[in-house]
Amino acid sequence: MRATDLRQIAYGVLAVVGLVGTWYFNLSYSGEASYLAAWFANAASSSAAVDLLVAFTAGSIFMIVEGRRLGMRAPWLYVVFGAVLAFAFTFPLFLLVRERALQAADAARPARLGA
Repeated sequence: MRATDLRQIAYGVLAVVGLVGTWYFNLSYSGEASYLAAWFANAASSSAAVDLLVAFTAGSIFMIVEGRRLGMRAPWLYVVFGAVLAFAFTFPLFLLVRERALQAADAARPARLGA
């Protein structure tokens, strides 16, 4: 099995875990405080919230720029779905689709003579 295939499997598994894991907790949240206020309820949750917000911002820039560079359709949708569903789902999903786009581009590229 090639490394690119293993990466695609890993990204697919991470996307599923990211979706199921985040939504399990989202749906079990009882709402004792507003959802966003709960992000900053204590130092531990505040650290995780800042970590996620910075990673989401950097990842969003990367997904849009890299998606456009590779000719992927509507890379901005990954950002929208990341905000609505879960970045832990959409970022690995983007990486999976990116791997497939890179693989297709490599397959379409003519073999270099003498390489």
